[in-house]
Amino acid sequence: MRSSRRISITLASAALLAGIAGSGVPAHALDPAPGVTDLARDIDQILGDSRLTMARAGVVVRSAVTGEDLYALDQDKLFAPASNTKLLTSAAALETLGADHRFSTQVLSKGRDLYLRGTGDPTMLAADYDALAAKVAASGVRVVTGRLIADDTWFDDVRLGTDWAWDDEPYYYAAQISALTAAPDTDYDAGSVIVSVAPGDRPGRPVKVTTTPETDYVKIVNRAVTGDETDVLVERQHGDDTVVITGTVAEPYDEWVAVWDPTLYAASLFRKGLAAHGVRVIGPTVRGATPSGAKTLATRESMPLGELLTPFMKLSNNMHAEILTKAMGRKVSGAGTWSAGLAVTRAFAGANGVRTLSLRDGSGLSRADGLTPSGIASLLVSLRGKPWFPTWYESLPVAGQTDRLVGGTLRSRMRGTPAAGNVHAKTGSLTGVTALSGYVTSAEGEPLVFSILTNGYLSGSPKDLEDRIAVRLAQFTRSSPVDATAGNLNAEASPTQATPDRTSPEQVSTGRAPRADGLECSWRKPAQC
Repeated sequence: MRSSRRISITLASAALLAGIAGSGVPAHALDPAPGVTDLARDIDQILGDSRLTMARAGVVVRSAVTGEDLYALDQDKLFAPASNTKLLTSAAALETLGADHRFSTQVLSKGRDLYLRGTGDPTMLAADYDALAAKVAASGVRVVTGRLIADDTWFDDVRLGTDWAWDDEPYYYAAQISALTAAPDTDYDAGSVIVSVAPGDRPGRPVKVTTTPETDYVKIVNRAVTGDETDVLVERQHGDDTVVITGTVAEPYDEWVAVWDPTLYAASLFRKGLAAHGVRVIGPTVRGATPSGAKTLATRESMPLGELLTPFMKLSNNMHAEILTKAMGRKVSGAGTWSAGLAVTRAFAGANGVRTLSLRDGSGLSRADGLTPSGIASLLVSLRGKPWFPTWYESLPVAGQTDRLVGGTLRSRMRGTPAAGNVHAKTGSLTGVTALSGYVTSAEGEPLVFSILTNGYLSGSPKDLEDRIAVRLAQFTRSSPVDATAGNLNAEASPTQATPDRTSPEQVSTGRAPRADGLECSWRKPAQC
């Protein structure tokens, strides 16, 4: 048994006794033995897996009613949390911006120039820029004799996190952050474009390439040919928007590619819309700030934050986390920067039980981020008292629920177990890092919170161990032991079935087409898994 594990087997005070008695938890819960002791034994057995021999695992299981730790292993040590960082970012954003917060994108005019001004809306599609252009045309504008000026000054011009890996740069999960951006689909992967390749007419012939949205902003260099297998690399070059395609293609394949300059990309979509609606812009597209006194011609507002949380958290969208971080900084201190936004998140974390942490971004893409299992558990308990908690709770992925916007990154995990439909939790993945933290209701109806952070594993992903712990918690009773080796603890909990969390790729960052090689599904788009 690990010496750092501490099991709480008595309640701390009469106040806690009163709390549990009034919570609907059965009266025998006042005596935690033997169920708590059995739970600790079973989790120890699960964590005895050989894949964790060289790794570090931190685990805490806590009663959300009493605050009692039912299990704790290295709960106060810092771990890289990967996308568990989004638990903090999303909650801080709701507290700071409000569930009704909407991002606005405006078109304004002054003098001879036309201005496109953004505030970071990650949900802007090509169709939305076209709709803005239609409103400009409807206002009577036919010719803009000056320039189209893209105003992205709501945020600063630092586009990438300082700790992000350079080889992640071309991929959608590490797209550049700008106050003017565009997404290719309703997953709202802001700052990216979908490049689709399909076989040509016969073997050896060039492949067919299309983009979503249709755009000539991205330059395609097609060196791929039709072949007997799909082994293709779709990669944007550093420093520009040239996408080079190499390899062979036997079946259709899509790659989500981050553009080099999301501001000019968004402006190009808007300018294309203007032309389609009969508005001619004579001058070039440039960057600049909208002057005071400019006349508003058209406005588009995003869905409210309470609604945006669903694709953000269910699909673990990194760009939403970073945009919200800068938006918090802009609101609180007038600076749309990472430093200003992270200061807001840190203050929120401290006020909600997170005493030790390291934050370098909002998504967890940085390996310099650090959280403790105890801090995450304290946050999860504290958030239950927030007026917006029901909205936030519903945004968490739900184990075993097949709908992408319900189950999210947990939709393929824990199916056919007591955890299915019960566990609401946030996943996290980086190479050598996995995390699962959230809520589960015990077999006796007691609400529990848990956090499982694992760093430094070298073998296959141990996400199945997270699943086994979560299932065991769903079966937990304070009076009745449960056999951790029971078959239903392992139902559909294989790590190869895990749905992708999107912090950074696990061994598939080459952009090659998916292979049947037993790799975890991480870092391929959810639709491909």
